[in-house]
Amino acid sequence: MTPELLHPGELTLAQLRRLVDAPDLQVALDPSCLPAVRASAGTVRRATAGDAPVYGVNTGFGKLATQRIAREDLALLQLKLLRSHAVGVGEPLPGRVVRLILVLKAASLARGFSGVREEVMAGLLQLLNRRVVPVVPAQGSVGASGDLAPLAHLCLPLIGEGEAFYQGQRMPGGQALERAGLKPLQLGAKEGLALINGTQVSTALALDALLAADKLFEAAVITGALTLDAARGSDAPFDPRIHAVRGQPGQIACASAYRALMVGSAIRQSHLKDDDRVQDPYCLRCQPQVMGACLDQMRYAAGVLVREANAVTDNPLVFAENGDMLSGGNFHAEPVALAADALAVAIAEIGAISERRVAMLVDTVVSRLPPFLTPEPGLNSGFMIVHVTAAALASENKSLAHPASVDSLPTSANQEDHVSMATFAARRLHPMLTNTAHIVAIELLAAAQGIEFLRPLASAPGLEAVLRLVRSVSPAMPADRSLARDIEAMHHLVAAGDLARAIEQRIPELQALRLA
Repeated sequence: MTPELLHPGELTLAQLRRLVDAPDLQVALDPSCLPAVRASAGTVRRATAGDAPVYGVNTGFGKLATQRIAREDLALLQLKLLRSHAVGVGEPLPGRVVRLILVLKAASLARGFSGVREEVMAGLLQLLNRRVVPVVPAQGSVGASGDLAPLAHLCLPLIGEGEAFYQGQRMPGGQALERAGLKPLQLGAKEGLALINGTQVSTALALDALLAADKLFEAAVITGALTLDAARGSDAPFDPRIHAVRGQPGQIACASAYRALMVGSAIRQSHLKDDDRVQDPYCLRCQPQVMGACLDQMRYAAGVLVREANAVTDNPLVFAENGDMLSGGNFHAEPVALAADALAVAIAEIGAISERRVAMLVDTVVSRLPPFLTPEPGLNSGFMIVHVTAAALASENKSLAHPASVDSLPTSANQEDHVSMATFAARRLHPMLTNTAHIVAIELLAAAQGIEFLRPLASAPGLEAVLRLVRSVSPAMPADRSLARDIEAMHHLVAAGDLARAIEQRIPELQALRLA
């Protein structure tokens, strides 16, 4: 297998998607990065030979930075740093996220501003390529001074300690290395600090969520168009002139997608005349405005996170051209925290308007469909409680969407007195995505049920392809049955991006909604 070549500082969202989606992908660094790496490591070596204090090289860390370390203890200092900082708690991060962290950390160090040897980056990528997945507890980072605890857990197996998963088994890190045919790395000066300083954990978590949100977004747009037809709504609010005069790019792209999805609908043709309704409810009429704003938020987050994926975020930084080692604060993950909070609001809003459309479909006054989408209401409850589930999930998302970045607790005896909480901001996105994907799945079932009452009229060709996909795993519901398994089947279609794949050849306008 030809390895995926990483060009430090030039990672793209499309490349990061490949790395997340293909766990067997081999990865290699572009050799052109090595001269800068070697020059930077040489600067650190010279610093260790001198008498001047250099933070993290021959001093303690954080509040202990005033403590000088003897030259013979510099390697031991880095080893103790990893051990002392590996204090995370909670469930291990998913393997796909850990693999992404390894890539981001190696690529950042390979920029040549961190003062580590090339063996360090090689060791990180050997873990990835040999399928050694470090056990990284999910909790314990405040998103400043780097993702210290999780990155320490990530790197302990590199030196033969900690824990790792190998061939499906959880085991001591040294045992995993041995089984994979790898040898522990001996850390040099500054290398432990460079490994645990940085925003790679929060960035990887946020990127993983962003890529999942990308698939969810398309599914939500497609499902919203299907609901519009099931409710016999108007496509007039998607006229391009309306959106052009506002000028919001996400809104314009979404309106174009909705128009394309509705082309050729016999249902729409059937009520163009003699329909006494003047305007549809907002959950139908304002879909481009709401979803377009969410798309713009996602695009903003994508820009921030791709920049952060390429950034150098440890401390101190080494500028080999003049031998400077500068202590700064690039490890503060505020950009990631704010981007993750923006994503959280967008994810919550996608679910919120989807839940409103489910509520609309079961309401006879608005949808003009049978009560709760069942042909025999009373004897059957139909989609009554299915909507309750959607409402419960939307409510959970409201709480989870509270911005994490506005919180801060001082750490390290007030040396680190303002922190970003970026790691939690990013980590809470996946539960929100799961909630929203379930809401959209419920809407998809409800919209498909609504279309059943309008037969023999057909929806648009693209939407009919979606309906066939839905009915391949979930038959229509003429009488009550448990829909729990159907919801899970729909959830898979939504989260995996199957809806878009079913019609992407017919509806090229959907491609404009994709982030990568």
